[in-house]
Amino acid sequence: MAAILARKLGMTQRFLEDGRVERVTVLEAGPCPVTGIRTDDHDGYSAVQLAFDACREKVINKPEIGHLKKAGVEAHRTIVEFRDHQGELQIGDTVTAEAFEIGAKVKISGISKGKGFAGTIKRHNFASGPKSHGSHNVRAPGSIGSSATPSRVMKGIRGPGQMGSKRVTKRGLTVVEIIAADNLLLVRGAVPGPRGGTVEVRTDG
Repeated sequence: MAAILARKLGMTQRFLEDGRVERVTVLEAGPCPVTGIRTDDHDGYSAVQLAFDACREKVINKPEIGHLKKAGVEAHRTIVEFRDHQGELQIGDTVTAEAFEIGAKVKISGISKGKGFAGTIKRHNFASGPKSHGSHNVRAPGSIGSSATPSRVMKGIRGPGQMGSKRVTKRGLTVVEIIAADNLLLVRGAVPGPRGGTVEVRTDG
């Protein structure tokens, strides 16, 4: 099972031989040095730890600098562990886009675009109220609680609040092209997050 960290560069399209147009997301995948290996015997679980996005040492804190230097790796902004993706990797190895194959199914996780405070119609797709004859309930959520019993609003009621800016995983995406020279992965479909956001790419299955 392959895993890598990537930066979302944006979306484009590919023209296939039969004339169809394919919408794809371009990801700058790696290179990601291996900074740690977790094993069942020593840590109680198996995982591989990857670093991404090289930076100056002043950008990260001293514990992170020490951890990376112990692995023989220069400063990187992002460090992520991937469970059950160890394989034959060892500390000091580098994972690149070539770890994936064309046609492979992948799942991609990232932080979705933040849309700020939103009402129930935008956030949860509620229906709006009547828009005529003096209605005062055009975009209000309506009744959210019971009357005499239990005389309170139950937990879990969908209401207005922060929309987006949360972890989202998109499954069933397909790798359609790999440009190893530029560390690029082209994935059919949309990927969570804004342009420039960091995402986690794993084989799905």
